[in-house]
Amino acid sequence: MREEKTKSPSQKNKRKQTKSWFWPAIYSGIAIVFVGMIWGYTALIKDAPDKTAKSPDSEVVVDVNASKESFKYPFSEELLNDVAILQDYYDMEADESMRENALLVFNQSYVTNSGVSISIDGKPFEVLASMSGVVEEVTTDVFSGDEVVIKHADGMKTVYSSLTGILVKQGDEVAQGDPLATTTQNEWNPAAGVHLLFEVHVDGEPVNPGKHLAFE
Repeated sequence: MREEKTKSPSQKNKRKQTKSWFWPAIYSGIAIVFVGMIWGYTALIKDAPDKTAKSPDSEVVVDVNASKESFKYPFSEELLNDVAILQDYYDMEADESMRENALLVFNQSYVTNSGVSISIDGKPFEVLASMSGVVEEVTTDVFSGDEVVIKHADGMKTVYSSLTGILVKQGDEVAQGDPLATTTQNEWNPAAGVHLLFEVHVDGEPVNPGKHLAFE
């Protein structure tokens, strides 16, 4: 008669031991993989480029993705209907009448206008920053009126002349629309009366402000 094989107690214990460590090991492996994914995502976020940058000379945070500003009038837009352009920018490509209107008489000689001379009912008005920037220069001149030069992020400059009561100083950061001063008359161009001489400079040279602003 064939002897029937029976499982020994040691074999039964081995199977029980195998079942006791198998699933915990699987769970531990999954946990390790999950922790690794979280660690990798955190490292990726830390290494991602920052969307802001700090100017080396100041603590002001500049948003590198900020949209570029457009020019605004150097005065309150509520006054736009009362604005008069006394003298145009001297543009060689303009028609003859505009070129003549851009010639200023000084010491019995003609001088070309480097900006636009703006008057509002011949009365003093508040001058506003046409774009945000940094005040590069403030000049006090009784003869031609005080002047403010603002440098902008794109390298352009705006110049505001025939001023009095200047409210800013060199190095100040100004936002678009901030008040700068009040218009006045001057001895260099007395025929204009109380006015603002507004200039736009690109690469150090004056350009026609009409290319950036439309005056009615």
